[in-house]
Amino acid sequence: MIRTYLWERKSWILFFIVSHLLLIFIAYIDTAIPLQPMLYMVFVSLLFFIVFVFIRYQKETRFFKRLKEWDHNLNITGVDAPDTPFEDIISESLSEQANLLRKAASENRMVLEQEKDELLSWIHEVKTPLTAMHLMIERLENEPLKAPMKYEWLRIHLLLDQQLHQKRMAFMENDLYIENTDLESLIFQEIKTLQSWCIQKGIGFDIQLDVTEVLSDAKWLAFMIRQLLTNAVKYSTSSDIIIKSEEHGGKAVLTIQDFGRGIDPRDLPRIFDKGFTSTIDHNDHASTGMGLYLTKRVSEPLLISIKVTSKRGEGTRVTLTFPQKNDFVQLTGV
Repeated sequence: MIRTYLWERKSWILFFIVSHLLLIFIAYIDTAIPLQPMLYMVFVSLLFFIVFVFIRYQKETRFFKRLKEWDHNLNITGVDAPDTPFEDIISESLSEQANLLRKAASENRMVLEQEKDELLSWIHEVKTPLTAMHLMIERLENEPLKAPMKYEWLRIHLLLDQQLHQKRMAFMENDLYIENTDLESLIFQEIKTLQSWCIQKGIGFDIQLDVTEVLSDAKWLAFMIRQLLTNAVKYSTSSDIIIKSEEHGGKAVLTIQDFGRGIDPRDLPRIFDKGFTSTIDHNDHASTGMGLYLTKRVSEPLLISIKVTSKRGEGTRVTLTFPQKNDFVQLTGV
């Protein structure tokens, strides 16, 4: 800060130095003016000037130091009161801008809340005709027509479900209920939802569950597994998907292994980025790049660790490591 202050006052400092050098120069060329007393006066003046600059530095930078440390939270009460007219202008301008930003933020928040509520209401309304459509499809006897219609219905259902959970995610912490969750029934329920799609693609499941209960929120865990199974089915054809659960180091571990197209090594670090699809398969218009992003977002409040390994052309393995009860106790105790 002192370097900035000296640079800001460089014109004043330069004026002082030049004026005193001029006095010395005049005393040097004019024999009527004694040089030594003039040098003494310049030296004393320099000492006073240094003390003056130090005092002014302490006084003039106090406001700007606090301004620099301000955390930009639209509340300027943490900034020192201005001492000079120019500081007062800055303070008033900041107050006006902070008030305008607070007002704009409040209005935007209200608009977003209204849009979220309207979207959630629309999704729930759409689910009613979607359920009726599913019942109508089930009554069809024309199997060649029935299979693709069930697939398209499932795509709409999964996209609506994804959008619904995405909008609820901002308030996820208020919606969590951590309990012992039946992992087996949850997985079978999600597989049943994808059954028609799996039949169409010739995909089966090899399920080996040594651990059947985990500590989690059933609704949000089901959403996570739904996204992972959807990805596994989407990028696989005529192969089995292996689902295993076991215990490692006192923690439950769930593994979902598919043998689909896999992920390119250069894409692996980015698979959890919002909207990222692939740098290889540009023609894949069915991918939204949201499934793994939302899965990662949901896993954080649930304290579930996600690890993805994959080889191009060989498949993808997703490993979920569930927390122990002590992990949640430590989190709430902090």
